[in-house]
Amino acid sequence: MARILSSPYIGYLIIHGNYGWALGGCIVFGLTDALDGFIARRYNMKSFVGSILDPAADKVLMTTLTLALAYNGLLPATLAAIIIGRDISLSLAAVFIRWATLPPPKSLKRYFDLSIPSVEVRPTLISKWNTALQLLLMATTLASPVFGVPADHIYLVALQWATGATTVASGIGYLTSKDAVHRLTKAEVAKRIPKPHILPKKK
Repeated sequence: MARILSSPYIGYLIIHGNYGWALGGCIVFGLTDALDGFIARRYNMKSFVGSILDPAADKVLMTTLTLALAYNGLLPATLAAIIIGRDISLSLAAVFIRWATLPPPKSLKRYFDLSIPSVEVRPTLISKWNTALQLLLMATTLASPVFGVPADHIYLVALQWATGATTVASGIGYLTSKDAVHRLTKAEVAKRIPKPHILPKKK
């Protein structure tokens, strides 16, 4: 939640040309992301809500970086539109899929109840490559003014083209692949719904 709430401030720093501070903030983001992942695995503290909030925090930061860098002319507007457009398309598809796969009875309250899972998203190989390229692109683009690298450097341009191509391919893959979205069976849903803790009765 701290990463989600502080993302707009990172965008504010970029828009006002404070690239060094923004880069430092992103490094803190990366370290805390690794830390909460380690804690979840080490102490078996994984949860369905956490599986939603963690990628949501990453996505909020990536969207903020894309918009802020494009606003300052460090990222092509066309590429920013492709990245944001894919995310909007997938978000709209997720809204529909969530309702279509929600176990009965269907209601808005149950729809927004994150303790009731209905689908499992399985990232495709191309989407994993795209995520890595987007992270690399945002990091290098943000670092370029800090280290005096021009925005039209050949390596940055090549990275922009690779990111754009994989963004389009991953979006198509999510919408067309049968394995990307797995509808949970009743048995799988039952395993994922947390059971209430009942205290033993006093004798």
